Amino acid sequence: MTRKLGDSVVVITGASSGIGRAAALAFAGEGARVVLAARREKPLKEAAAECEAQGARSLAVLTDVADEGAVGELARRAVERFGRIDVWVNNAAVGLFSRFEEAPMDAYRKAIETDLFGYIYGARAVLPIFREQGGGVLINNSSVVAKASQPYTSAYVISKFGVRALGESLRQELILDGAKDIHVCTVMPASIDTPFFQHAANYTGRAAKALNPVYDAEKVAKTMVRCARRSRREVVVGNAGRLLALQRTLSLGLYERLSARAIDRDHFQDRAAPPGAGSLFEPMREGTDVSGGWKSGVRSPLGRAAVVGTAVAIPAFLGWRRLRRD
Repeated sequence: MTRKLGDSVVVITGASSGIGRAAALAFAGEGARVVLAARREKPLKEAAAECEAQGARSLAVLTDVADEGAVGELARRAVERFGRIDVWVNNAAVGLFSRFEEAPMDAYRKAIETDLFGYIYGARAVLPIFREQGGGVLINNSSVVAKASQPYTSAYVISKFGVRALGESLRQELILDGAKDIHVCTVMPASIDTPFFQHAANYTGRAAKALNPVYDAEKVAKTMVRCARRSRREVVVGNAGRLLALQRTLSLGLYERLSARAIDRDHFQDRAAPPGAGSLFEPMREGTDVSGGWKSGVRSPLGRAAVVGTAVAIPAFLGWRRLRRD
C-alpha cells in the first residue's frame, strides 16, 4: 500500500546536517510536518527554517540520542505539537576511526551508545505510539557496513550490524503481533557526501575522508521518502555498496583481503591528524551543511576491488554450485 505524506508527522534525528538535514528538507517538500532533533541549536533552527520556507510546519527539539530520557521527551514533544507521529527516522550517528586496540574505551563506548542505543531508544519511544495509533513507519538509517564490514571503524560497524539486526527482530515481533500497519525499514547507504568525516573522532594519526565513490546525501533522503510511502525491509543506497555486499556474500575471505587494503588506501588523506574525540562527547560548530565537500572525480580503489572481487567470486560460486549438483 502506498501512503500519502502530505500532513504526515515525521521525526528525524541528527537533522542539523548531512543526511538528516537532507531528509528533513525532502519530507518538507512532500508536505509533511517535520520534527527535527539534534544536539546543535543554531543549525537545527536553521534547518527548521529551511523546511518552513518550503511551506512545511516544523519543530526543532535539542536532543542527544544517547540519552534515553531525551529521546522520550522528543517523542512526547512531537505528539504534543502535532497530535501523532507517522514516520520516525533514526539517523543521528557519530564516527570513530581507530585500530581496535588503540581506541580509548570511553570513546568506543560513546560511539556505540549513540549509533546503536540511540536507535534502540528511538524505537522504544515511538513503537508504543505506533501501536496506539494503529500504524507508523520506523526508518533506521544504518550503513552498507551492516552487510560488508571495514577496518578502522569497528565501533561503527558493530553498531550498524546491530541496527540491521534490530530491524529484523522488530519485524518478526510485529508479525507475531499481527501489526500489519507498523513497518520497520533499514536503509544502508554506501559512502555519502556529508560532514560525518569532519565530525568523526580519530586516533589513527591520519586525516580521514569519505571513501570513493561518494554519493549525494539527497539520494539517501529520497530513499527514505520512498520507504515512508511504501515500506521496504532493507535497501542499499549506491551501486558500490550493492557490489561490496554481493562480493562479501559470495566470498568472505576475498572480500576481507581486497577491501581491507582498498580502505586502508582510500579512507585517509595524505596528511597527518592529531588524535581527537571529534563530536563524540560535544557537538562541533563546523560542518552544518548537507554536504561535506567530498565529491570528486577520483576513481575508487574500493570500487575497483569490489568489481574485481565480484568478477572472481561469481564464477567460483557458480562452479562450486555445479560441483555440488554433480
